[in-house]
Amino acid sequence: MKLFKYVSLLILIFTLSCNPSPSDKSTKIAINVSFSETLNTKSYDGRVLLILADNNKIEPRFQVSEGLKAQAVFGMNVENLSPNKKVTFDEIIFGFPYESLAQLKPGIYYAQAVLHVYETFNLSTGHEVKLPMDNGEGQHWNTSPGNLYSTPIQIQVTNNGIENFNIVLDQVIPEIVQPEDTQWIKHIKMKSELLSEFWGRDMYLGAHILLPKGFDEHPEAKYPLMVFQGHFPSDFGGFRTTPPDPNLEPEYSERFHVEGYNIIQQQEAYDFYKRWNEPDFPRFLIIEIQHPTPYYDDSYAVNSASQGPYGDAITYELIPHIEKLFRGQGQSWSRFLYGGSTGGWEALAVQVKYPDEYNGCFAACPDPIDFRAYCLTNIYEDENAYYAASNHKTIAVPSHRDYLGNVSVTVLESNHLELVLGDNSRSGGQYDIWEATYSPQDEDGYPKRLWDKTTGDIDHKVAEFWRENYDLRYILERDWDKLGEKLKGKINIYCGDMDNYYLNNAVYMMEDFLESTTNPYYDGEVDYGDRAEHCWNGDQDNPNHISRLRYNSMYVPKIMKRILESAPTDADLTSWRYK
Repeated sequence: MKLFKYVSLLILIFTLSCNPSPSDKSTKIAINVSFSETLNTKSYDGRVLLILADNNKIEPRFQVSEGLKAQAVFGMNVENLSPNKKVTFDEIIFGFPYESLAQLKPGIYYAQAVLHVYETFNLSTGHEVKLPMDNGEGQHWNTSPGNLYSTPIQIQVTNNGIENFNIVLDQVIPEIVQPEDTQWIKHIKMKSELLSEFWGRDMYLGAHILLPKGFDEHPEAKYPLMVFQGHFPSDFGGFRTTPPDPNLEPEYSERFHVEGYNIIQQQEAYDFYKRWNEPDFPRFLIIEIQHPTPYYDDSYAVNSASQGPYGDAITYELIPHIEKLFRGQGQSWSRFLYGGSTGGWEALAVQVKYPDEYNGCFAACPDPIDFRAYCLTNIYEDENAYYAASNHKTIAVPSHRDYLGNVSVTVLESNHLELVLGDNSRSGGQYDIWEATYSPQDEDGYPKRLWDKTTGDIDHKVAEFWRENYDLRYILERDWDKLGEKLKGKINIYCGDMDNYYLNNAVYMMEDFLESTTNPYYDGEVDYGDRAEHCWNGDQDNPNHISRLRYNSMYVPKIMKRILESAPTDADLTSWRYK
């Protein structure tokens, strides 16, 4: 057994010794969950989640988190759960932040249960897997239409535990109301033949399209395309045709320590609308794409063993479809990628994976782009993701900090919460979607684990697969002789030097390589925000809480410069440049 497994075992033993023991006969735990046949008569596969919150300010299902405000949650898989059949949560069911219900402190709690429904997929790889289908919400278990949940109920935990407490799932999350088309914003949904073949059922891609001023008045115009990458958008964000609502109650942003941030957001959206209509503003199409998978709210826009050919589907099915419907130029010189965080990684990855199809990427605060700095883990050399260790000491690896360096969450805590919410990479969490995207498919059809979810021990064979296929710095360095000329002038990366998730570390490594390039030199831009947290996008003149609201206009001048420098001599540079 490895040192880290000994460490994990000792920590678990210590934790349990400081709390009521599950084996203590004086402590009894039994919370039963069922649903009534009046709600539905069919049986379900899925995962039942039990949440116990110490307050009733909002429903317990909306209080699950990994930080200091975390509330207790426990999870178990169910198959063919029929009406009135009880499943019992006892002391052996794994939970977070308490590993066992027996560790729960005595007191008053508000209990709620949710059934996250799984469907069966027969993949083209020959595997049968059970996963949650996105139902228009962007893959969130606590708001997914069709999921069952209970009315919160007060429960008392005593020194003797909880015995035969019953919770009945009595409600169903309703369907999502889809946004309607407006003069400016259109919505499309299309069946992907590539994804449908992989998943063994009809699968769809969607997009919200912001039309330029004068779209209807200039039928002769064909437009460049800006692709805004990122998490599942319910509608096109950051665009508002009216001033802020005068009756809006100001809300305080704890993240940015700003009063009335909701008003600021509306004002910024209205300001962008006004700028969008200025005579000298370039006439582009901007799209926000919807590509949720059964694993996450976003596919990461690349082909993957467990999620299928999302990269090809987006680039070769969705993008041409949109350009045909809305008069896009339909040529690589006219397509640009940008986004932050997940969207930042996607912008760079898509540019690298499809170098001939796009003319530039602007990647802000990207997810790890060098897996030697997979946040604070080197997946190739480190033995364990949860603890840094020597012969004499171990310390927990952080996963989140503020701009002053204060740590609020560790990698172990993030992963243990995901393990509660769903096994087999089904939590809908950050580490699980990285596995679902980057890992080879395991024998059971689910993504192969990069590390043991309980102990943190790293599987270096999986790490090698990640390196060869998704480590963007490694791929660029390995293939620069083939990619260099195709990517010259196209790579631009921005990150705060106090990114909350330590993403700047990988950017430093990427910058070192890019600056070393010759024949050709990469000829792009890498920039950092001093003391800037996550979502910093290259704006040196405004605070982060403002600049993060300006993605849609932030890179327009840079895109125009790139077009004028790189467009072929026969390119249409006039039809779309009307006043």
